[in-house]
Amino acid sequence: MRVTLKIWRQKGVNAPGKFVTYRVDNANPDMSMLECLDVLNEELIERGEDPVAFEHDCREGICGSCGFMINGIAHGPLPATTVCQLTMRHFKDGEELTLEPWRARPFKLIKDLVVDRRSFDRIIAAGGYISVSTGSAPDANAIPVPKQAADRAMDAAACIGCGACVAACPNASAALFTGAKIAHLGILPQGKPERNVRAIRMVTQMNAEGFGGCTNIGECTAVCPKEIPLEVIAAMNRDYFRGSWRARDNLVTTLRPFTEWSYGSKLKVDPSAD
Repeated sequence: MRVTLKIWRQKGVNAPGKFVTYRVDNANPDMSMLECLDVLNEELIERGEDPVAFEHDCREGICGSCGFMINGIAHGPLPATTVCQLTMRHFKDGEELTLEPWRARPFKLIKDLVVDRRSFDRIIAAGGYISVSTGSAPDANAIPVPKQAADRAMDAAACIGCGACVAACPNASAALFTGAKIAHLGILPQGKPERNVRAIRMVTQMNAEGFGGCTNIGECTAVCPKEIPLEVIAAMNRDYFRGSWRARDNLVTTLRPFTEWSYGSKLKVDPSAD
């Protein structure tokens, strides 16, 4: 099959960018979108041209590395699918496809279709952990977990951090991602002792990174390859407001963006804060 790829080419964040059109005449309907780009890059390298930069790793829809817009839709037109799982059979022979990177201020463009998503890492580092010392590994049934809670936690934990929710949101909000990372720990008994402070720290970091506010449009969950439900945003807001009220006399020290290890971050940390 033949496809025409209109790809955003840009050498760096400060370099000018433009769409460049390429034609792939030997695309196999069974190959994935990333494999189609591999075929194109082989042709570009043979011609002595710069190959298209795109991010990938497992190519099994698990790692969350890959991701870009296809005809204005994050990960393409197939629901609950990453671009590494999206096969060319879902497009028509001779169709023109427009490929561009995630568009969000916290996602600085590195090159072509690759963006810097370390802001997600900083959100997780700000509070997405359980610090309670549990000693040796407990027995499997030592801490009873209700089936409903386990299912909800697993649904939230399915988030792979690809960034599609941010790219699809008109506000470039990271509420679905942050809510999923807060919920999958806060729902379980092991995560409840730090539930409130976790929400405060991670929401604070999300806001400090420059993501937009959530207005419950729902585009995020519509393009999420793991179909993370919107209820995680409601849970995040509940934990944040409850934690903020209970810690209202101590927010000066708890509202501290996490930047110590983050290379290139423009956030400032108050050295006097604890």
